[in-house]
Amino acid sequence: MTTRRLTVAQALVEFLAHQYTERDGQRHRLINATWGIFGHGNVAGLGQALLEAGQDTMPYLQGRNEQAMVHAAVGYARQSNRLAAQAVTTSIGPGATNLVTGAALATVNRLPVLLLPGDIFTTRPADPVLQQLEVPYAGDVSVNDALRPVSRYFDRVVRPEALIPAALAAMRVLSDPAETGAVTLAMPQDVQAEAFDWPEEFFADRVWRVRRPAPEHAETTAAAQAIRAARRPLVVAGGGVHHSEAEGALLAFADATGIPVASTQAGKGSLRHDHPADIGGIGHTGTAVADDLARTADLIIGVGTRYSDFTTASATLFANPDVRFLNLNITGFDAHKLAATTLVADARAGLEALTAELAGHRVDETYEAEYRTGKARWERLVDAAYAAEDPSARPSQTQVLGALDAAVGDDDVVINAAGSLPGDLHKLWRARSPRQYHLEYGYSCMGYEIPGAIGVRLAAPDRPVWALVGDGTYLMMPTEIVTAVQEGININIVLLQNHGYASIGGLSETTGAERFGTAYRFRSADGLYTGDPLPVDLAANAASLGMDVLRAATVAELREALAAARASDRPTCVYVETETGDTVSGAPDAQAWWDVPVAETATRPAAVKAREEYDRHAAGRRRHL
Repeated sequence: MTTRRLTVAQALVEFLAHQYTERDGQRHRLINATWGIFGHGNVAGLGQALLEAGQDTMPYLQGRNEQAMVHAAVGYARQSNRLAAQAVTTSIGPGATNLVTGAALATVNRLPVLLLPGDIFTTRPADPVLQQLEVPYAGDVSVNDALRPVSRYFDRVVRPEALIPAALAAMRVLSDPAETGAVTLAMPQDVQAEAFDWPEEFFADRVWRVRRPAPEHAETTAAAQAIRAARRPLVVAGGGVHHSEAEGALLAFADATGIPVASTQAGKGSLRHDHPADIGGIGHTGTAVADDLARTADLIIGVGTRYSDFTTASATLFANPDVRFLNLNITGFDAHKLAATTLVADARAGLEALTAELAGHRVDETYEAEYRTGKARWERLVDAAYAAEDPSARPSQTQVLGALDAAVGDDDVVINAAGSLPGDLHKLWRARSPRQYHLEYGYSCMGYEIPGAIGVRLAAPDRPVWALVGDGTYLMMPTEIVTAVQEGININIVLLQNHGYASIGGLSETTGAERFGTAYRFRSADGLYTGDPLPVDLAANAASLGMDVLRAATVAELREALAAARASDRPTCVYVETETGDTVSGAPDAQAWWDVPVAETATRPAAVKAREEYDRHAAGRRRHL
């Protein structure tokens, strides 16, 4: 047997350079680059290995925050339809634990990322080492074990030869559409630098075929029967439509059957916004037409969705006493939710099978007329929210979206994750292409937007990318602006200054907490944060990190700044202060409820009133059995 003598870290880098995915005859390199911040736990192991391998073998990207590196890798994987991913390496201790939030985000959203945190010595020549958390009852536990519950696969490589099965298992999970998420290989720092004679077969090109499992004939027949029997069916399109590249199959299904299509945050853009069957977002942040249809639907056809509480309006949305569910999902776990009839299959394969089985079937024309009328009525609300009668005035948040809508092209990507923007975007944004709308709302992680935009731009270097960021999110994680500048990754940031946690401020008010602790203001005489706004200058901060910054004080200036940013070949920030008041939004009110428990006993009138309203809504919850 031919062998090659390399360190464990060198062997891992060489192995990763030869891993590929293949779907529909298209081959992709599985691990395209490695992000890293080096410390004593990985600098002499993986750091040396990446240097020795060179950029052609394994491109290296320098990050500023470990969590942000994971976010960038997640953005890359989503834009790549989960067919390509990136790795992230850190030192031990805080570098490793900083991965946890990003890992949870990846796993919640079913997106592949390979995590390679350094770990404490296996041989324990000195115990404890710097940054080691001692666990008195277990000598084999390190802080890296915090990654176990947020990883789809976890292993600790305690011997050189253990890398072979661990690395193969990691690739299997990363490339499996039903299993994928964060994968962690904890790498003890002494083992990383240890040499071993590796079989050459370990470094051969290896192709991991990404399956498109077709549905069983019996399941397809049962699903088609359920659809034929329904008078008011409704499709709920989730992120699985995009991951499977099933947009064309969904379009054919909608055209053939006339069944309307609502979308989750992850599924928005599954149909182009102006398709007659596209009725927009569903759930707490959905459109009136989608939510009205959901309340009266007798069959919900979930395609690639996991039915989060925002989608189901906390189990109050699907109100028809006779409603039933049909779930097309690649995972049995999600397909069986809500006591559904199941179609366990790839989204594209399942939709194609259903369309063929339903040949000649179409919903009643009165139903089509109903949802098309509702769609037109909602579009007028969108027009009103986007409109700005006075171009010299400070814009509202929805007017910012209207200006951006006018500035972007079909291929632009708009990224957001947290705050009040996700609700406005889900209700109002007119998605023009499958990957234009990029909302990370599975984990809704403040700080995702800027590194996520970098990852998207790396995956799609010819597509303009916009990160929409509120001041609260910006202050969480502006660090990767430096990375964008360093690498010449010309992302655009739209930075909205509204002086606080606007989304939670609104939620606080509706739950009786009276906006406590949600404003970025000085303390007033009563000790609360109700004084003057803080004199922070986030535009100056972005400029200090190397971005070009365009300040827009009015609607007219905003339009000019957005056009200039889109035309620029440098990372550019458009800074705008939005109109403030009780709400920074201006979007239509929520069309469905969201369950956030309210104090059951309180003396303040706002909380007492909020509890009464909560009890009224909660009475509408139901279990679908």
